[in-house]
Amino acid sequence: MRWMHLLRLTAAAVVLSTAAVACTHGPTDRTVPSVHASNPVTAPLLPTDVMALPSTDPASFHQLLGQLHGTPVIVNVWASWCDPCKKETPLLVKAAKTYADRVQFLGLDVKDARPSAQRFLRTYDVTYPSVYDPAGAVQRDLGFFGQPDTVFYDAGGKAVEKVPGPLDEPTLQAALRKILPS
Repeated sequence: MRWMHLLRLTAAAVVLSTAAVACTHGPTDRTVPSVHASNPVTAPLLPTDVMALPSTDPASFHQLLGQLHGTPVIVNVWASWCDPCKKETPLLVKAAKTYADRVQFLGLDVKDARPSAQRFLRTYDVTYPSVYDPAGAVQRDLGFFGQPDTVFYDAGGKAVEKVPGPLDEPTLQAALRKILPS
């Protein structure tokens, strides 16, 4: 009987010390710091945190675009592992800062892992939100199969320019002229 009591006390001590160590070292998953998105508009489905990367599907993506009606929108399809995406992102980041009050920039992260995508967003100092398309369903719905790709929507929600492949400065500026009010 006495040895049962000692065994229980030893087991309790092991449990308590394990819990104390676990509590002092914190969780193994690190929380990604939030980054406020520079959005010229508010919409229920539009992320306000760059790092959020909420999942989307074709129906909810089109619902989001509908919520942005009245504002020109640039949708850029990208992935963290895409080398051309890495080259064009600084161009988009610069344009997003220049037109932050007039154009809603929106990334569509495809076939990626969220931690890799979040590192990409931090590395390139992206200030506009992205949504997450893990299977590429939205990408295919937009008529694209690779990345990067970009769609320019006017304030009425009409796709006025589709650019398959990486953007360059002249192409970006020409497409912006098509969607910005005169």
